Amino acid sequence: MSPEEPTTAWKPAQAAATVGAGALEERDVHLWLLPLDLPPRSCEELTAALDLDERDRASRFHFDRDRRRFESGRGLLRFLLGGYTGTAPAAIRFEYGPQGRPCIAGALGTARVEFNLSHSGGWALLGVTRGRAIGVDIEAARHVPELEDIARRHFAPAEMDSLLRLPPPRRTEGFFACWTRKEAYVKAIGGGLSVPLDRFEVSVDPGAPAGFRSIDGSAEAAAKWSLWGFRPLVDYWAAVAVQGNDLTLRLMRLT
Repeated sequence: MSPEEPTTAWKPAQAAATVGAGALEERDVHLWLLPLDLPPRSCEELTAALDLDERDRASRFHFDRDRRRFESGRGLLRFLLGGYTGTAPAAIRFEYGPQGRPCIAGALGTARVEFNLSHSGGWALLGVTRGRAIGVDIEAARHVPELEDIARRHFAPAEMDSLLRLPPPRRTEGFFACWTRKEAYVKAIGGGLSVPLDRFEVSVDPGAPAGFRSIDGSAEAAAKWSLWGFRPLVDYWAAVAVQGNDLTLRLMRLT
């Protein structure tokens, strides 16, 4: 399966209106590619929806650009989740798991809207499902001087072998393809840094479809998950892991 062509919504409120509370079916996976460097007027609209905890977290950033990106990301998250749950963005409350993973709290949690948000540079990726564990990761491509050393420490042996079989000019692509796929799964299970990255294996070849090879040595366990890897922008890599099969992935871009 591959994602549908991106659609465009021009404003957060319009995006929320397009999804609607009934737009997400059980086998749907919605991905939103979100810009974080927004005009001041848009930032003000998004910041107004944040709660006290989010405003406090934003105030701790040393650089204004990082603060604005955090505020934009959380504001966009609220507007879109508001669309999926049929509530005002500012009315959404979050609760956090042991690893800091947020979920929708209170009565709205009964809507079974699961989500995961990742950001890198000026872009964020939001994944949304109905009652299915989901994890997403987005990474800006960059030169990694100790690429092979990092891979040896964190990749499964078979993944490392696959990386080294790639021609040297393509190993950076293979590294980011593998890294984002692994991070997406770790975020989906809510394990954070407590999950060893070598306890499961994913495909590495950046030119081939993403997929799980094994989880804890089991191909059967891996078959219970879906995994996609793609390049949402020229200089970015991304991946999404979702519990289940026969899913429909839709990629949307908010500009």
